[in-house]
Amino acid sequence: MKKIILCVTILTILLSACVNSASDKKETIITPPVSSPVDTSAKQTTVTAETMAIPSITDILNRYLKMKNAFAKDNDKDAAAAGNEMVKAFTGFNKAILTPDQAKVYNDIEDDAREHAEHIGSNAGNIKHQREHFDMLSKDIYQLVKTFGGEQKLYYDHCPMYNDGEGANWISETKDIANPYLGKAMPTCGTVKEELK
Repeated sequence: MKKIILCVTILTILLSACVNSASDKKETIITPPVSSPVDTSAKQTTVTAETMAIPSITDILNRYLKMKNAFAKDNDKDAAAAGNEMVKAFTGFNKAILTPDQAKVYNDIEDDAREHAEHIGSNAGNIKHQREHFDMLSKDIYQLVKTFGGEQKLYYDHCPMYNDGEGANWISETKDIANPYLGKAMPTCGTVKEELK
């Protein structure tokens, strides 16, 4: 009987040690709530591969695509609304999760992109001026997509006729051309330059 009790005790200790050993292999950091610098009831956060992934620019990109589609329909009001939404998306983007290299790229782009979005948002009724800022905004969004990915297949398109033949580029979620610079006047003018994955 003593041998059985001893075996059960040893098995219990071994199982307990295995469980503790497995849980010790996870790297954890203690993050106190923002309201208090020192808090004894701090929660544990497990650092996983998912939390170290590339940050998502989906909200920013979705506002851009909404704006692009509005311009393709010559709809300055919807483009302005998308510009205002994009400013909010930049404000809501969590820069704290960026690596130093990602932060450098993001910070280099954010101020210019936000300014172009603000101009588009505040210039409903002046679609020509909005499109000028959309041209510059498209360059910024292209850099964001190249750095952070778009989480969907995207197309980098080119219009050769915009701005007196100087041309301009934009990002689209569809392979079919819907030109945001020439709108209904020449809706299919343009070509796909690059597929972005």
